[in-house]
Amino acid sequence: MSRGNFGGTMLTTTIHYGLLIGLAIALVFAAFTDIRRRQIDNWLNGAIALGAPLFWWASGISLWPDVAIQLGVAFAAFVLLAGLFALKVMGGGDVKLLTVLALWIPPQIFLQLLVIMAIAGGVLTIAMGAWHFLRRQKERLAIPYGVAIAFGGLWVLAANYLPATALAAISQ
Repeated sequence: MSRGNFGGTMLTTTIHYGLLIGLAIALVFAAFTDIRRRQIDNWLNGAIALGAPLFWWASGISLWPDVAIQLGVAFAAFVLLAGLFALKVMGGGDVKLLTVLALWIPPQIFLQLLVIMAIAGGVLTIAMGAWHFLRRQKERLAIPYGVAIAFGGLWVLAANYLPATALAAISQ
């Protein structure tokens, strides 16, 4: 893929990391709105989805088969998660957030995200369930699962996209 003659690799590297920072901020925002309103806004999911093609370009991902695989994984995630939504196991904003994350994250890393998200979601559910029980609340418990999705997303971004020098500095 030709990047032209305007800074080439340096520019695309800057755009690449800028987009990852934007995605991280969007995930934090999604978590906070889900905590506050139990809702992840469509405009936020749309913005994340619209950033994916620019991320593909900045990452040097080929249209075939790489982008096709990303789209296929996102479609499969949507179908599976929409089934969970139909069963009232998952919220619509959560379905959309995970679907648009599948556009950004390669399949093997997306699997990591799902595992980390499930663990974080389990911890969150137990903690909120205990708090709900201790406060003797009668209404149905609503778990802001966007927090677990954001945690999983931030985890895989840090583990797979931060430069090795940044990871070394963080661990010291």
